[in-house]
Amino acid sequence: MVQDSEDELPECSDRSEVCSKVDLYGSPWVERQCRCPDGRTCPSSLHGDDGHTIVDKTRQYKLCEPVKRLPICRYFKDVTWTLAPGGGPANATVQRVYCRCRPGSVPYLVRRQAYRSSEGNPGFIYAFACSPQSRLRCQHKEPCRLFTVRKRRSSQLEEVNASPLCQCPKGHRCPRRHTDPGSLPARSYSGVLEIKTYSGYCVPLQSHHSEAVYNI
Repeated sequence: MVQDSEDELPECSDRSEVCSKVDLYGSPWVERQCRCPDGRTCPSSLHGDDGHTIVDKTRQYKLCEPVKRLPICRYFKDVTWTLAPGGGPANATVQRVYCRCRPGSVPYLVRRQAYRSSEGNPGFIYAFACSPQSRLRCQHKEPCRLFTVRKRRSSQLEEVNASPLCQCPKGHRCPRRHTDPGSLPARSYSGVLEIKTYSGYCVPLQSHHSEAVYNI
């Protein structure tokens, strides 16, 4: 578990800023991002039904305000959240949520935008949008899942966003993790956040399996 002291955290700048992250991709860990204003408490449980949580597959984003106040995102058009370097000695990342993806949809990295901080330091803002989950069959040599991996510089932990793209044919399965067989490096974004992407391709099931598998 990664968790900073409440006294060491900056105050959340607005209600859209994520105050805590819960990652269940591997060994569960919690990372505090900022303190909620007015003495409110930021949820840090492993449950996603507290009314303050945006659930993204194996990751949960906790907000100071109830998530029901956020509008529903339009597919491919609205930015659901952004990631940007927060600066400071810990070089923390600031994540802001602007709208909620519809149930069953998939957040994906849509663009990277250069900017300069108030101190004049260059950096990038990464924006994510929502896509409906596809049930189409994967074509030959077409990736079935996209992984976006962000390495934390302060530790060996990785934040992984896995986005299913299509359904593997019968007798094949899609890699569940970016380290599984069938997952290959796709593209890297150098900078403070060190984001890498991997493409997962359908691989044959073991001989004792007989049905197609589509993992979301």
